Amino acid sequence: MELLEQQVAELQGDAESWDAQQLLRWGFSQFGQSLALASSFGAEDVVLIDIASRLSKFRVFTLDTDFLFRETYVLIDEIETHYGIEVERARAELTPEAQAAQHGPALWASRPDACCQLRKVEPLKKKLAGLAAWVTGVRRDQAPTRANTRKIEWDAKFGLVKLNPLADWKWSQVWDYIRANNVPYNPLHDQDYPSIGCTYCTRPVNPGEDPRAGRWSGFNKTECGLHVKD
Repeated sequence: MELLEQQVAELQGDAESWDAQQLLRWGFSQFGQSLALASSFGAEDVVLIDIASRLSKFRVFTLDTDFLFRETYVLIDEIETHYGIEVERARAELTPEAQAAQHGPALWASRPDACCQLRKVEPLKKKLAGLAAWVTGVRRDQAPTRANTRKIEWDAKFGLVKLNPLADWKWSQVWDYIRANNVPYNPLHDQDYPSIGCTYCTRPVNPGEDPRAGRWSGFNKTECGLHVKD
């Protein structure tokens, strides 16, 4: 583990000059089927799926919280058909009904951090325990909490290598790629949803607002905990 962490540290500088294709190609060659793309099926994630589809056979998983938008579920089916892949779905141990019984109704409205922990962080932790590396669509200009993202990192929180091929991409580049390559995307993006999560914790963003203002609106919260370093 320490050796791999050291290798990542030594490679970080060089990796900053790699484009998304180079970084993914390196990841596939190093880790094979022990690497998987994490996808919430936002704009960045569908770009990564399209790029990966041109390079190698690959794995992709999503955290199905049971509270995703209908449009998101429809898109997952469309992506599976379009690329001939099967999206692996990681779910919480508790059903929504069991969660309500144990923690009270509408946990997302009273304790959103607890809800994210149960329905996203814990399922992700179990999923990543079986992997050597994971790929995310995190970009530096998405939020101040992501400004220091490197293209390759040692993810100490989950104990594996983390690749962020789009770390240096701008929002406009994401959409240029989607349009140029006819990549299927979530129609909610056309309805002022730049960032799409669960139905109860996502709203459209008003003109001039931060792109993540629609997530957990009314709370001092912009991250679910997946990409927050301990």
